[in-house]
Amino acid sequence: MRDLWRDLPVLTQDLLILAGLLIPLILIGFILTRGTRPWTIARGILRAYPGVSAVFVALIAVSIAVGTAILAQERGLRIGSAQAADPFTLIVAAPGSDITAMLAAVYLQPSAIELLDGAAYDRIASHERVTIAAPIAFGDSWEGHPVVGTIAPFVNHLTGDLAEGRIFQTSEEAIAGAFVPIGIGEAFEPAHGHGAEAEDGAHAGFEYTVTGRMAPTGSPWDKAILVPVEGVWQVHGLADGHAEPGRIGPPFVPELFPGTPAVLVVPDTPFAAYPLRSEFTDSTMMGILPGAVLSRLHGLLGDVRQALSIMATASQALVATGVMAGLFILTRLLGRRLALLRALGAPRRFAVAVLWTHAMGLIVAGALIGLALGWIAARILGQVLTGMTDIAIDAPLGWGEVHLTAVFLSLAGFIALLPAWLGTRRIRITDLRA
Repeated sequence: MRDLWRDLPVLTQDLLILAGLLIPLILIGFILTRGTRPWTIARGILRAYPGVSAVFVALIAVSIAVGTAILAQERGLRIGSAQAADPFTLIVAAPGSDITAMLAAVYLQPSAIELLDGAAYDRIASHERVTIAAPIAFGDSWEGHPVVGTIAPFVNHLTGDLAEGRIFQTSEEAIAGAFVPIGIGEAFEPAHGHGAEAEDGAHAGFEYTVTGRMAPTGSPWDKAILVPVEGVWQVHGLADGHAEPGRIGPPFVPELFPGTPAVLVVPDTPFAAYPLRSEFTDSTMMGILPGAVLSRLHGLLGDVRQALSIMATASQALVATGVMAGLFILTRLLGRRLALLRALGAPRRFAVAVLWTHAMGLIVAGALIGLALGWIAARILGQVLTGMTDIAIDAPLGWGEVHLTAVFLSLAGFIALLPAWLGTRRIRITDLRA
């Protein structure tokens, strides 16, 4: 049976889960309302107690909105971080923490990383299955935007065609990221370090001139400035990797190669990344598959998502319990009307249907409003997190949030049966005298 379930398409599994949650609720509603019109009286109750009904709907809506917004945001962060890492099939860095190296090379997080020397780079670049071996040299910045040294093929690999301008052709030219506030033709002086640690004036007298702008990538590279790696070496008073002055780009002379924190490797086929990682992992270097590292991190996020789901479900259960308590109070307020209905010959099933229909109207309205508020909140949180992480985060509501809402509807619908049923068991004469 488990094998049969695993073989079903994911969408089919989702639909079966939703059906299992909602069909019993629909059957209960059909049985209770068959042959009756309880919604007419239920509408009258809403008009009679609009304030109480609004409070119930607001509690439900807030609970649904918080749960759905958090879960959608977690999913959006996973998708956005994976898309930002897509161009980085294989990274080679000095031995150490693969997570630190990936965060530095892929997401441009400031880190202190040992350098790969010229022999290591030459071994990578000369491999027959390597199409691009791009040095990634960081450490400088301009007004908080990281300045990264690399080669022209890396720019093309990262962004495709430039949005405007041309690629750099000398060590004093630069390509601005899509969201860097600098125009083509403008010059800037790099600072040593990044963020609050940047040292203005450390590279006085050296300027880059912007010759082009990248198209948006949805990654931290949109706020980076790419320059020839030779410029980064020169500004620090190092050799530029070439025997001929003024040359940029590979090949480099191993003895004149000052070193680089990381190398992006683009293999000739995607399947070559795995054997290349093994070949480029020894005592002098470390091959990193960003996708595999992200899978580990997302595995931890998966545990967080499960915990968040449990917390959201628990909060919704508390809200459902609060709604049930409110319905008990409401049945007291409606005791005289219900007693009058029973005295006029209405069966107990009809009275139960009235109370349950009224409760489900509040629950469904709160759930729908909560989904709408959750979508709005997820959009706002996505923009905030995009600004904080520089990763494009789009967090529309998905099946997970629909499942969570369906669980709440089912739970609240079944709980609502209790006050609806018990509310019709009171002594009718006492209610009529009230």
